[in-house]
Amino acid sequence: MSRANIKKVVPTDIDALNDLIIDSIQDIKGKNIVKLDLRELDEAPSDFFIICEGDSSTQINAIASNVHKRTKNEMDQRAIHREGLNSTSWVLVDYFNTIVHIFHPEAREFYAIEELWGDAAFTEYQNL
Repeated sequence: MSRANIKKVVPTDIDALNDLIIDSIQDIKGKNIVKLDLRELDEAPSDFFIICEGDSSTQINAIASNVHKRTKNEMDQRAIHREGLNSTSWVLVDYFNTIVHIFHPEAREFYAIEELWGDAAFTEYQNL
């Protein structure tokens, strides 16, 4: 599916989508959740990154599945792309305005996305 055919989330809905994604991650006990606001940065691939960790490939896939299911069922928002579902260390779920990165802790440290986008505004969320 091309980006041209995707319904963009309107600004008033983007906060609701991000809140639902974060709640979906917390449902499955995702850890160290951070939201990066990239809107003020040139050449950012998206408006927001939401980054979290899972302790195992099973938990990482469960988080990705829960995010996908809840955004589809509760907001009629479908990811335009999902990548890494067969990976054991990193799954990406792309909602055009928001990209969700679900990492194994070692992969998160290796790729250091927060450092790459260090000029973004960060919001951290409590582990539940």
